[in-house]
Amino acid sequence: MVKSKLLEKLRFRTLERRAGAVAHGRPYGARRGGRVTHRAAAIGLMTLALLARTGQAQDNAREEAARREAVLAHLPQDAAKRLFGLAAAPAPGPAQAIGAYARGCLAGAVALPSDGPSWQIMRLSRNRAWGHPALIAFVERIARDSPAVTGWPGLLIGDLGQPRGGPMLTGHESHQIGLDADIWLTPMLASRFSATQREEVSATNVVAPTRLDVDPTRWTPQHARLLEAVARQPEVARIFVNPAIKRALCRETGADRGWLAKIRPWWGHDYHFHVRLACPAGNPECRDQPRPAAGDGCGAELDWWFTPEALYPKPGPPGKPLRLSDLPPACAGLVAGR
Repeated sequence: MVKSKLLEKLRFRTLERRAGAVAHGRPYGARRGGRVTHRAAAIGLMTLALLARTGQAQDNAREEAARREAVLAHLPQDAAKRLFGLAAAPAPGPAQAIGAYARGCLAGAVALPSDGPSWQIMRLSRNRAWGHPALIAFVERIARDSPAVTGWPGLLIGDLGQPRGGPMLTGHESHQIGLDADIWLTPMLASRFSATQREEVSATNVVAPTRLDVDPTRWTPQHARLLEAVARQPEVARIFVNPAIKRALCRETGADRGWLAKIRPWWGHDYHFHVRLACPAGNPECRDQPRPAAGDGCGAELDWWFTPEALYPKPGPPGKPLRLSDLPPACAGLVAGR
């Protein structure tokens, strides 16, 4: 029992240190003589690599349902994933983002409409179109502006968050406080997808099979313009993309490069990009990440993502799921009785 508790504490310390390292634009690892030990970085991130494979943005409705059933069959009753993953409606009260992006919850969530003048939500069956009002307003605004930026009819929107935030049964480690949104790298069609197509159509993978660069037959200047336009929004704290996408942006961007600091390489973003907003004013329990490190992030820190350790991480054993007691105290009241 003592050994188990010590391992659990060590695992969470690793996660926290990793999150802090990524926030500052460097892989997590031990330092020797001022240099990051990248092998240690890969070991410290094994758990994340495994979690990233347990649910994907392009999973169709059948695959998602099967994953959910498998997860529910093995979760303890007080697992936060179970309690928040089964909540079907938002908690009443004023909107509050509570806790950290990967350990928190959301009160007073509102839903993004499934159809807008320049957006469609994909995978409606997941019920993950909820967010803080600040996020909903942001997504509506960038979708409205996207045709002028890209020439596309609009945007396809993936997962935002659950009705009460919190950990999800499948897929994401973050998206817990209503300030994260996934946007597909597939343009919206002028003819629009049907309800069935929204559940079945796969997003577009813009990464080459080698994982070393983007696929030139799928990556377009419109993708780059969209990412730049979103990164320039002042409320955006991070945009997570596949490292190959970051490499392409570094290569294609001219002298005005300040916005690139917000574009962070991360696993599992071949088909979509992940936008994260900073904590809105008036949300005292929301925990921001540190600002990204100075510079454009196109140097040695990006090179590491193309090493064997980063390209082919060896997954370790999964950690124990978060329990309700692991989240901020205010989260318990959001799922009491559901």
